[in-house]
Amino acid sequence: MLEFILKGGPLMWPLIICSILSLAIIFERGYVFYRARRDITGNCSLIRDALRSSERGPLTQIREELPDALAGICDTTGDEQASLEEKEHRLSRQAGIIIRSLEKNLRGLAIIGNITPIIGLLGTVTGMIRAFIAIQELGGQVDASVLAGGIWEALITTAAGLSIAIPTQIAYHYFEGRADDIAEDLHDTCHELVDTATHRG
Repeated sequence: MLEFILKGGPLMWPLIICSILSLAIIFERGYVFYRARRDITGNCSLIRDALRSSERGPLTQIREELPDALAGICDTTGDEQASLEEKEHRLSRQAGIIIRSLEKNLRGLAIIGNITPIIGLLGTVTGMIRAFIAIQELGGQVDASVLAGGIWEALITTAAGLSIAIPTQIAYHYFEGRADDIAEDLHDTCHELVDTATHRG
């Protein structure tokens, strides 16, 4: 492995850094979305089921079991002094906080997925430049052993850049889709909370 890194030239080091950052973000976001499936998606369904029971009791009972973010959303519609517009504004703000926490670091994944192929392409260009310099120094006589260094650099950096970019882009779009699904769940839950508060008002 070290031999491949050294033959890939200096641009392999930023690619290695990008791969480490990508893996760190993927594992961290994977854990966050794993918990979100239980804490947010599952509890949003419980809240909507409680609201559809047409009784205040069930929602009050599950309130104590909800994570703080969703409990705060439920409490917002229970404020009898707030107007409907104010409740909607609070719900939107609290839902936005949850969604932003889910989307944290996803921009970093997108950046890594976009720049690593470009870094690999740059490595290809620098590797070919080295190969042509070697040809010029040999007076146009091609010597495979002399050209090997430039060709190695050209091929390895391209392969490394694509190998990092492809799984990173897949992870980014997967997490983005999960965030959109959770945002839709929150939107539906907030909508039903507002409807219930309006009818009770």
